[in-house]
Amino acid sequence: MTSRTEAAAVGPDRPARPPLVRELLLVTGLFLVYKLGRQLAAGHSGEAFRNAHHVWDLERAFHLPGEGSVQSVLLHGDTLVHLANAYYATVHFPATAGLLVWLYLRRPAHYVWTRRGLAAVTAAALVLHLTFPLAPPRMLAEAGLIDTARVFGPSVYGPPKTDHLSNQFAAMPSLHFGWALMVAIALIVATTSRWRWLWLLHPLLTLLVIVGTANHYWLDAVAATALLGLALALTPLPHRPVATAAGRSRPASVPAEQNTLVGAAR
Repeated sequence: MTSRTEAAAVGPDRPARPPLVRELLLVTGLFLVYKLGRQLAAGHSGEAFRNAHHVWDLERAFHLPGEGSVQSVLLHGDTLVHLANAYYATVHFPATAGLLVWLYLRRPAHYVWTRRGLAAVTAAALVLHLTFPLAPPRMLAEAGLIDTARVFGPSVYGPPKTDHLSNQFAAMPSLHFGWALMVAIALIVATTSRWRWLWLLHPLLTLLVIVGTANHYWLDAVAATALLGLALALTPLPHRPVATAAGRSRPASVPAEQNTLVGAAR
């Protein structure tokens, strides 16, 4: 299979789709680099707990609502807490992967923009994980929270000392929230439905889940939002699709010289 057969038909309003094999290798490579980087950041437990106390005190100084207020709602019944734990464990990667697949097939230009935004915010997050290790609130005795995943299940983490597959001291920023916000923004930008703003419910629900399960502080989501905003500010926005008379959407036409630049940027 050649890149020509993998590319979408190129018309005046439809940019070429990036070669599939290249994209699979690129996304897989980025994921592996990130996982390796998280492992390099692991093991700084003393510094992670000191930073956790600083973050907790800073939230109280800003008079942010306590994370326990969200957790107390989840603990009113086993159903809610099980659903929250399952959402945390199972939605993060599939939702992001599903978005990339859909954009690749239906909105190639938006796929490239979204992939760049995700790569940029993930790289920035890795730098912060390396320079600012942070224990999550479920590990901080001062927070008075419980590890809902460990108590009620399902859990994606093992004991920190024996869990060699993840770095549990990488709470800030929250990529659970950052990726969820990117999913919502990408779908809002790439679609024309009047209901597309409802996609913001995904990051909102993610925020309540990561805080209520004591995996993240409020400030972890604030940091993720700031990093994503910076990443998107540095990533040229693709042209939005426009609705046709038949109710279908198509990309807005762009000048020939802009089409050339978009193609060259890939």
